[in-house]
Amino acid sequence: MIVTTAGRTDEAMIQTAKHIAQDLDCSYIKRDKKSIDILFKEHNQEVLVIGKNRYEWHRMNETEPIFFHPNTAGFRVKRWLQGEIEPFLKATELKEGMSFLDCTLGLASDSIMASLATGEKGKVCGIEGNEVLAYLVKNGLASWDTDYKSLENAMRRIKVIQGKHQEILSNLPDKSIDVVYFDPMFDIEIQASNGIAPLRKIAITDPLNEQTLQEAKRVAKNRVVLKDHWESEKFANFGFTVLKRKSAKFHFGYIDC
Repeated sequence: MIVTTAGRTDEAMIQTAKHIAQDLDCSYIKRDKKSIDILFKEHNQEVLVIGKNRYEWHRMNETEPIFFHPNTAGFRVKRWLQGEIEPFLKATELKEGMSFLDCTLGLASDSIMASLATGEKGKVCGIEGNEVLAYLVKNGLASWDTDYKSLENAMRRIKVIQGKHQEILSNLPDKSIDVVYFDPMFDIEIQASNGIAPLRKIAITDPLNEQTLQEAKRVAKNRVVLKDHWESEKFANFGFTVLKRKSAKFHFGYIDC
């Protein structure tokens, strides 16, 4: 991967791009008004573009870049604050001051909801296996601006950890987190999920297995929660109680600890 700036840039943005290239152990390349396609041809590498408002990860042979956005969290927060039931919060039973570990962070949509529900006294951590995505999401959570201050504050409180959740779980103490959560990339693709479609090709696809689940149950004080396609066999195979939702394309399941 190479790191460069957006088309319109300034010295501060250039220095930021150089710093990010150093963080990710990549090369910084001066943009010189070159298109992304030209940079692809010249360097034969993926391109991370550092702009004023967002960072874009351009992957070769892909039409859409990957960048941080709250995805579904924006409208979910609004609905929840208006009194509507939020299925994720029903499954996790998160309350003010609780702790939450998201083992499959992605774009952090569910972690944002968790942070909102647990409040200033709560603790929300998210693990992301892909180094570049973890970097983009960490930056996005720290800098995304919105008119909803409660949403913005919730985003700022989330701690992003880059690594494999299996290894991180194994090093956590018994009963140290209230809720441990898994939202693996579905084996069956949901076509309507446009917001996360670009993530399918970069997602860490380590399947949930018995060993990982046992570690999660050891670490969880209250619940282990799984989100998966409504046809998934994982719920039955691992003994989850399923909260079925009529016409929903995915369900939540939980194991009380």
